[in-house]
Amino acid sequence: MIITEPARQTPVIHKTDVLVVGSGPGGLAAALAAAREGVAVTLLERFGCFGGNITVVGVEGFAWYRHEKTVEAGGIGWEFEERAKAMGAAVPESQSLSYELDSEGFKLVADKLVEEAGIHPMLHRQFAAPIMDGNAIKGVIVESKAGREAILAKVVIDCTGDADVAHRAGAATQKTPLEKMQAASVMFHLAGVDKQRFMDEVRADPQTYKDWSTGEWTVETDGKEDDMFSPFLKRPFEKAIEAGVIPAHLNTIAGTWGAVHDSGEMTYMNLVHLAGCDGTDPDSLTQFEIEGRKQAMFAIEALRRFAPGCEAVRLRNFGMSIGIRDTRKIDARYNMTGADVRGEARFEDSIGIYPEFIDGYGILILPTTGRYMHIPYRSMLPKGVEGLLVAGRAIGGDQVAHAATRNMACCAVAGQGAGVAAALCVKGKVPLSEVDIHIVQTRLASQGVRVF
Repeated sequence: MIITEPARQTPVIHKTDVLVVGSGPGGLAAALAAAREGVAVTLLERFGCFGGNITVVGVEGFAWYRHEKTVEAGGIGWEFEERAKAMGAAVPESQSLSYELDSEGFKLVADKLVEEAGIHPMLHRQFAAPIMDGNAIKGVIVESKAGREAILAKVVIDCTGDADVAHRAGAATQKTPLEKMQAASVMFHLAGVDKQRFMDEVRADPQTYKDWSTGEWTVETDGKEDDMFSPFLKRPFEKAIEAGVIPAHLNTIAGTWGAVHDSGEMTYMNLVHLAGCDGTDPDSLTQFEIEGRKQAMFAIEALRRFAPGCEAVRLRNFGMSIGIRDTRKIDARYNMTGADVRGEARFEDSIGIYPEFIDGYGILILPTTGRYMHIPYRSMLPKGVEGLLVAGRAIGGDQVAHAATRNMACCAVAGQGAGVAAALCVKGKVPLSEVDIHIVQTRLASQGVRVF
């Protein structure tokens, strides 16, 4: 059964040079980069804050891969950390030389960055449909409390994470089969931890990355990671299953904690892993949001009973939304490969570098030896649609490439490159596919990005 809607007129409420849809690390970086190149930029976001995975989901470990010899692009991703530190919204991360970004405090950091750059903010509006002229995108339709509205733009950057704009505009996309998708997670934060007792136990029995390969998981490393410290929790949940506190089938409850604060808070609890969740299906999202919260409460009860220092622990908050790692990706002018991310790929159209960090599909490679790859501009150009760039985790690539490029810091690298390219196309009145990549690279370098 279908319903035929009557024809309607949708008011155009806003016009801009560059429209960025989605404000996660990729979208926020894209908007800032474009605005700093002197064009009018609008940042569209369905939730009530900017920051996406950092603020909405509660993933605070922005650069937890960083070690002494890690080589990075710098740029706006580095600025996220520096501004958060300056505004009291970051603490040292437990397993690396990075800072954990406070998911609540970063909302203020993002607000400040957007305001300073002169970006037009549009929160609480959900992307509904592209506005097309043939195969060229001219803007988007949004839905909100105000009803259905239109926003026109000279260039659109899709930073939805799921390639929503590209997909609905008719670009070629591919979605990982459900049985192969990386698990989703419901993040949460705790209060009431006795920091001294908890950390004493961590020091007495330190966990390493080889401990990730237990029970239901097998993690491939290249060996150098195996004996490195990881803030990994597994044993309390094994004991809870033995004691009947956690149902036996929930043997995937395990994972990492982020930081333990003097106040007794323990943040960025990445313990719930939900296989079979399709982030493009609202019914699936509904099911797994509820299931994820249920599993989190099992995890908290297990910590109370079996983790020293956690006897009085309580839930502080959940992330505002479930965290999705894997759905659609575009079929780009160039799709990155596992060989690229494992083999220090070099590209003439690089818009930034990213360290050899692979995390997903049972692979964990940490960048401790100075190895890095290039991110090619072509991986953000979708086939079949003009006027559109795609940044963030939906850029073109195979499964292993996605395990690298999906990470938040890489999303920021891609976003900054997309933002600069979009701005130069607007100013030069040229198609995105014909932008002078050498000028893009020069402007990125002026914004503090290591391109090669």
